[in-house]
Amino acid sequence: MDLFKGSDLIIPTDENAAGMSRRSFFKRAAVAGATSAFALSGLTSLAVAQDREDADHDYGRDHDNDDPKKRDRDILVAAQIAEALAVTTYTNIIDLAPFFPHIPSDDQGYLMAARQEEMSHYLLEQSVTDQFTPFSSFFYPHKMFSDSQTTLNTLVTLEDAFIAAYLVGVRNFSTRELRVTAARIMGIESDHRTLARVIGPDVAAQDGGPIETITGAQGVAESVDPPNNNGYERTLCWTHIDQALAALMPFVDKNAAMKAGFDTSSSYQFEPFNPVLPNPLGEFISFKGC
Repeated sequence: MDLFKGSDLIIPTDENAAGMSRRSFFKRAAVAGATSAFALSGLTSLAVAQDREDADHDYGRDHDNDDPKKRDRDILVAAQIAEALAVTTYTNIIDLAPFFPHIPSDDQGYLMAARQEEMSHYLLEQSVTDQFTPFSSFFYPHKMFSDSQTTLNTLVTLEDAFIAAYLVGVRNFSTRELRVTAARIMGIESDHRTLARVIGPDVAAQDGGPIETITGAQGVAESVDPPNNNGYERTLCWTHIDQALAALMPFVDKNAAMKAGFDTSSSYQFEPFNPVLPNPLGEFISFKGC
């Protein structure tokens, strides 16, 4: 399905919430690719506050004049970066987090299945953009894979961001097929958010549990009871993909990571693989959704 034949990834300058233009973001992404959505409770404000006085002007204006193919590609490339980050996050939770071997087997199964699903999302988006993720090495908060509270806070924060980013796709994709696909992926990210919150009370005392509250993208410690505490998905008030890019910056850019208080002494590499989804009935099938 060639949605972008003859299109250009770079689009005219438009400042995002971190004060970086889409042009400069994708230029940096291109450099990163050639050479290779939050800091826990405070990352939302970090992504927005640097240019608060310009944000209303930027996001309140009409973006419908953007070339649709360029806009679609921007959203999909941002989604690829997010999915590569998600795969890397789940992989290292499974491999490194001390709590993982001690949680119930169904919790372990969720984390392992989520890893497969995020990789499937990545490959689907890559099949449309026909390019590898421009960022494949990621930074995280201090103690990301050693402290259970930090791990779950960050995981839920990321899932919050992924949900909001795919809702941007639902809002702004130019074709019905892409909008439906974005909604289908967003639903899975919502599953992941809920199931991550299920894990909190199951964390053993030896690993810092039970964890009774988890702080997501909105910076509020929320009770894990009930884990499915949304009546409606949270948009984070994002209306354009630039806002999602701003949220991704601390995970992909060392300077932004330092400003966010992340650990920049090491990074974690995205390692692609061939996913196996848990059930054939839940596979992609087609862009038509049937």
